[in-house]
Amino acid sequence: MPSLEARHLTKQYGSFFALSDASFEFAGNGAIGYLGPNGAGKTTTLKMMTHLARPTRGEAFINGIDVQVDPKRALWDVGTVIESPEPYPWQTGTAALEMVGDLRGMSRADTRARIRELTTELDLPPMERKTGKLSKGQRQRVVIAASLLSDPAIIILDEPTSGLDPAERIAIRNILLRLKKERLILMSSHLLSEVTEICDRAVFINQGKILLNDTVSAISSMYAETEVDVEFTEPIPAERFVALSGLADGVSLVEPTRFRITYDGREETRVAILRKCVDLGPVRSFAGATLTLED
Repeated sequence: MPSLEARHLTKQYGSFFALSDASFEFAGNGAIGYLGPNGAGKTTTLKMMTHLARPTRGEAFINGIDVQVDPKRALWDVGTVIESPEPYPWQTGTAALEMVGDLRGMSRADTRARIRELTTELDLPPMERKTGKLSKGQRQRVVIAASLLSDPAIIILDEPTSGLDPAERIAIRNILLRLKKERLILMSSHLLSEVTEICDRAVFINQGKILLNDTVSAISSMYAETEVDVEFTEPIPAERFVALSGLADGVSLVEPTRFRITYDGREETRVAILRKCVDLGPVRSFAGATLTLED
């Protein structure tokens, strides 16, 4: 059974604590969200879990093996994406993954067979194309494929959807939902909505200290949704939203065709608002407004 454990991890720079006494333990398949605003200590933690940084104090264990004592054995069954790496732009997708396979000690035949599997599993872009010609979301899929090349039981991802457009973010989300069924995933994020969609548990961190460690369902109930974004296929005059009187506490324009509606958070109110919006015009999407931890 795959497992990850942090014991009192601390990283100190002079008088500043980037991470202070962080402890957690997870075992089995599933996805863990490591939530915090920018600068909270998320990447610092992941770097110490993967031997990219040494803790001032504390220990990190992967599958029961101390990462500092025996990093090669600890990380042998781990795939990682830390701080948005990208393949060399002049490499094709295939060449980029073959290089990773060589570094992993895989035979070229095994690497190519695995690339064929991942092309289907991750819906990879045309792999003969140079990665510099791919979209950011397509390059991100190639990077995730590199982390999965050796078929690891554990994946550690640092903000895997950072900088992606909504469609690309959804594609990565769906990939992670499939992967977590057979692997243990630890992923950092500053988007509460992203973690609630993907993860089973979440750890909140801020200013280097872990504040909360609980199931996603328990945490979601603490932050009841009171805003929804509705997007129409065409612009809707703002004055027509008077039809939401008595249901909405407020309506604000986000984009020419997208509005944010504030309401009391009750499901029956949300359903009634959706019905009214359908009467106003053709609705393209209707979803909870994206929460960030800065919010």
